Amino acid sequence: MSSLTPGVSRLSQPPTTAALTARSSTPVAERAAQVRFRRAISLMAMTLVAPGTAQLVAGNRRVGLVAFRTYLGILALGAVMVVAVALDHGLALGLAVNTTLLFWLNLALIGAAIGWAALFFDAWRIGQPLSYSMGHRRVAVGLNGVLALGVAGVLLFSAHIVSVQRDFILATFGDGAASDATHGRYNVLLAGGDSGAGRWGLRTDSLTVASIDEQTGKTVLIGLPRNMANFPFAEGSIMAEQFPDGFDCDDCMLNGVSTWAQDNPTLFEGSDHPGMDATVMAVEGITGLEINYWAMVNLEGFKELVDAVGGVTLDVKDDIPIGLPGDEVTGTIEAGTRKLDGFETLWYARARYGSDDYSRMARQKCVMNAMLQQVSPASAVKNFQGIAKATSDMVETSIPASEVDTFLDLGMKAKSQQVATVSLVPPLINTAEPDIALVHRTIRAAIDKSEGKQPAQTTKKAEAGSKAKADTGTDAPPTSTTSTTGGSVGSMKDGYAANESEDLATAC
Repeated sequence: MSSLTPGVSRLSQPPTTAALTARSSTPVAERAAQVRFRRAISLMAMTLVAPGTAQLVAGNRRVGLVAFRTYLGILALGAVMVVAVALDHGLALGLAVNTTLLFWLNLALIGAAIGWAALFFDAWRIGQPLSYSMGHRRVAVGLNGVLALGVAGVLLFSAHIVSVQRDFILATFGDGAASDATHGRYNVLLAGGDSGAGRWGLRTDSLTVASIDEQTGKTVLIGLPRNMANFPFAEGSIMAEQFPDGFDCDDCMLNGVSTWAQDNPTLFEGSDHPGMDATVMAVEGITGLEINYWAMVNLEGFKELVDAVGGVTLDVKDDIPIGLPGDEVTGTIEAGTRKLDGFETLWYARARYGSDDYSRMARQKCVMNAMLQQVSPASAVKNFQGIAKATSDMVETSIPASEVDTFLDLGMKAKSQQVATVSLVPPLINTAEPDIALVHRTIRAAIDKSEGKQPAQTTKKAEAGSKAKADTGTDAPPTSTTSTTGGSVGSMKDGYAANESEDLATAC
């Protein structure tokens, strides 16, 4: 029987003690769970901003102290490095190519990635994730995972970049002794070689000496034609002993020196690069310059480098057929100022249809200048991994790793300088019977002019100009013309502008 008073509704009775307890306990538990959730989020944020502080507040203080002190030490070291680099820009380049430092930095970044991720998961554990609602658990797990994986991912990617940089330095550069500048200049032989199965460096298809002022980075590019013959080798060299009267054998030209040396390796005992060693002896004999280092560029691999930097902008003077004489023409690089990809840039530099070797040399110098001027530090950083891979596949050089920072610094200086060029080609030089004394005077005059000196001696071209002035009372007309041949300004008869210029950019 009901004990309710007649006429009084059940709803009007006061709640029992059990009912009051049930109603009041649920909100309190929820509020406590929400507080713990917010605390967990705070611990994750603390770990993101200052790793180790979450453990100092609510976890293992010893772990927190080690992590936080390590973090502060890294910040302090970073601040010192920023100041040092600001005062000495060369320091950054030196650190970037120090393979020992890069090795330890790679390990440190991997360790930091693992350690920081572990601190995030420990901060999540400290927050008691099982004590709050299912919805909050999911948010905490997701947020912690994003933060831990995000931070670890950035650090691991940085470690990968450091590893790529180290591998690039080890794979590309030599381990020989550094060479001092000669008379204030570094002379580096840049050789372009045909590639293909078994043909790496077999034939030097393009030869240029970059003579670089060791203080200013101002550069003179000295082009040597591949078809030069009857030239001497450096005095006292192995090749000079074999050819005391010059390279005068049948069909022997400059681009065949490397092949000859590789066919006679016993003469170069202990050498890993007999072809390049012999080519250096030839170039020193022709130019009278001491070559400090050499770099062999795989022409096929060169297109990968151009693609890695996003292409290069060139002023294409005439339509350039794609293909070599005797092969089918597969396309055309149309005239006009345009950005070329790696494939197009390679063919712009090496195409021979409707041109001669000397116009091709002029186009190659235009490509060199464009690459120097257009590859900015920002684009190099942005495309670093692709550039490093392309360069490792493309370049073999005798420049030791210890000197890389020196040449990077000179390269940065060279970007703000005019690049001068002189080529040992007709009409000035008879490549079949070169006048070596004239070659030496021509090179010396170009370097003196680049350094702002009055040339001590003049070339035959200058002498001819002086004679014309004396005869007519006026200056002799310039040898270069505005006509183009094979995509290069000028002609073989009058000379190509890009082969002899005080400012290569204006000649291209």
